[in-house]
Amino acid sequence: MSQVTTHILDTTKGKPAAGVTITLFAKEGQSWQKIAKGITNDDGRIPDLLKTDALLPLGIYKMNFEVHSYFAAQQTESFYPTVDIIFEIKTTEHYHVPLLLNPFGYSTYRGS
Repeated sequence: MSQVTTHILDTTKGKPAAGVTITLFAKEGQSWQKIAKGITNDDGRIPDLLKTDALLPLGIYKMNFEVHSYFAAQQTESFYPTVDIIFEIKTTEHYHVPLLLNPFGYSTYRGS
């Protein structure tokens, strides 16, 4: 399993959000460097965002969820074109960063 995983649940529908592009960035100084990119599958997940043996260095990371296209494809008005979740990796443990999404709000937590 990838050290960093995510999934998106569309809480309006109670179903996974498929087809959402997610980009993972590492903070380097004052800028962000792209390190991985993928598109959620039918289960709202990207199983191979990072190689299974890849360990990220300790530091600050950002997941960018491009949700505008997801809602536009459903002809659903939404407020946030993208969602950025910034988090810190402090150990070599697994980090799961889920996104609970609806057209006018979102929440997240550190999952397992």
